[in-house]
Amino acid sequence: MTHFDFETELQVRDYECDIQGIVNNANYLHYLEHCRHQFIQKAGIGFAGLHNEGIDAVVIRAEIDYKSSLRPGEEFVVRLKLKKHGHLRIIFDQQIIRKNDNKLIIDAQITTVLTRKGKPVPSQMLVDVINQAGIDVPEV
Repeated sequence: MTHFDFETELQVRDYECDIQGIVNNANYLHYLEHCRHQFIQKAGIGFAGLHNEGIDAVVIRAEIDYKSSLRPGEEFVVRLKLKKHGHLRIIFDQQIIRKNDNKLIIDAQITTVLTRKGKPVPSQMLVDVINQAGIDVPEV
């Protein structure tokens, strides 16, 4: 990927690491989620706002390729690119890059759907909000 829709910078905290001195694999999911939440907030609607309207965004698939590890204190960038797949799915292509050497740490694809009362609803409402924020969401 050469163009991303959003990125945010973070730093590894000591308690996110395991006995080996590297970030525990589960914490990468938190980093990816934090980036998605910040992006949606920047687009003009937060996940809490969606929930208050009776709509929940739910992760239905997470594919993660762990390429390298982060260590305490390291700074990194989490970035994402959106695409729409069919009537229901929104896919977040995401990467985590270590800042000091631009090394790819994580390459991920997170697939989400919107639900109302536990049942899938069309993703177009969210896509429209994102488009209004000036970000194109291509169909794949």
